[in-house]
Amino acid sequence: MANNNSNAGSIDWSQFYPSRRSAVMARNVVSTSQPLAAQAGLQMLLAGGNAVDAAIASAMALTVVEPTGCGIGSDAFAIVWDGKELHGLNASGRSPAAWTADYFKQLGGIPESGWNAVTVPGAVSAWVELAKRFGKLPFEQLAQPAIALARDGFAVSPTIATQWALGAERLGAQPGFAECFMPGGRAPQAGELFRSEGHARTLELIAETRGEAFYRGELARAMAAHSQANGGVMTEQDLAAHQADWVGTISQSFGDTVIHEIPPNGQGIAALMALGLLEAHGIGDRPVDDIATLHASIEAMKIAFADLYQYNADIDAMQVTPAELLDAGYLADRAKLIDPQRASDPAYGAPRPGGTVYLAAADASGMMVSFIQSNYMGFGSGVVVPATGISLQNRGFGFNLTPGHANEVAPNKRPSHTIIPAFAMNADGSPRMAFGVMGGPMQCQGHLQMALRVLRYGQNPQAAADAPRWRVTGGKAVAVEPQMDPALIAGLRELGHEVTVENGNGVFAFGGAQLVTRQGEVYVAGSDPRKDGQAVGY
Repeated sequence: MANNNSNAGSIDWSQFYPSRRSAVMARNVVSTSQPLAAQAGLQMLLAGGNAVDAAIASAMALTVVEPTGCGIGSDAFAIVWDGKELHGLNASGRSPAAWTADYFKQLGGIPESGWNAVTVPGAVSAWVELAKRFGKLPFEQLAQPAIALARDGFAVSPTIATQWALGAERLGAQPGFAECFMPGGRAPQAGELFRSEGHARTLELIAETRGEAFYRGELARAMAAHSQANGGVMTEQDLAAHQADWVGTISQSFGDTVIHEIPPNGQGIAALMALGLLEAHGIGDRPVDDIATLHASIEAMKIAFADLYQYNADIDAMQVTPAELLDAGYLADRAKLIDPQRASDPAYGAPRPGGTVYLAAADASGMMVSFIQSNYMGFGSGVVVPATGISLQNRGFGFNLTPGHANEVAPNKRPSHTIIPAFAMNADGSPRMAFGVMGGPMQCQGHLQMALRVLRYGQNPQAAADAPRWRVTGGKAVAVEPQMDPALIAGLRELGHEVTVENGNGVFAFGGAQLVTRQGEVYVAGSDPRKDGQAVGY
């Protein structure tokens, strides 16, 4: 168990937890959840590209080598430090124009799979926008590693093979899935070569047209036709209307740092609220792996979730503003709900006016990128457009059918979204860390745990990624990893937490973290041992 006390501003190189890897230090780094994708990004840096070029190349490659978490039909978000300024990009898609509450009531609810779970996919627009604004290399060049991996084939990595088999069991009957992802009638096993010529051709079209074929051309026509033929209502017009938006960031002070997230519809605001609650409560006097620190962190996350589920939505539909939810007075009042002696089941508050795959890349010029793209639930909707390799997310399942709720399904609307990139700045305005933790509702909980370990307690990024995690699951229930200290598990139960010890069951219920911190003239990168990933640099 780690006994380090609060140590903001310096790095502790101790490896407190069992790990297969050490932090990577270099002037140029890429950290992703699959080694071949990390190397795709590194190729761009070696070719004279910057961190954005590396991030895009890695993201494209991940659609090939980690289809269990993302695809060409994913959504995406990014935070970019360009060396002088921080930028936030929301490339999540909106609902088809024909989606109404009545439409889904006639279907018996919003499904988890199939075309009626698919919102307009936004990841391609993220690649295009990032390259247009910040990239150095030709867009076509960025796609070459991914195209080669799809056409020539790659050896499926062990952890992804496990997820692939689970996804095939659940989604194998969805239109187009088996044709693409079950060659020979089954999911590929670890070490087997997997090829997808359709995926390669689609990436070539996207690269040649800078995304136009995807939203207003051949690929858009194929997606709309497949939707109409399989019970969906997405049209070419829905795809053509999509745009990614530069939205800036929202932030929260935390010790000597400022944490930045993308504004809603993403759930990053919950991480900021929880960190603000911990700041108001007082955190850092006890060790990071002390029962008092752990209990307060769990309670803060539960309070933040209560507000998130009530208020978070497409920002244009929210009934309160992010500023109101992050107001210092409101968070101070809510922090009073953290009882050091017992677990709680908090309700949402009433703020007053006034107030996945994830990757990180950084280069010697100072540019840093925090990027995430995701299908949502594993392979997402399970839908794959024939002969294209386009697998589609199921972000529509993020809506609800509660009348009047901010996140009620409606036409041309973004759903409340789980995928979130994060970025930390020093108080003096210099960049500190690009980080993220993929994994559905685990993401903002992972952000809190990474921020606490690295930014407040000084742990190095690899140690923070290695550390046992917890996840609140509703009410007083909390799941923890088997590696957690038994004394801490017992302590949580004594405080009234309903603790379940689980290993994630192959679906990464505790997320997958990638972190890159700035340390003088170099970067320090960590990659989660729960995934097949890798941090690389030179």
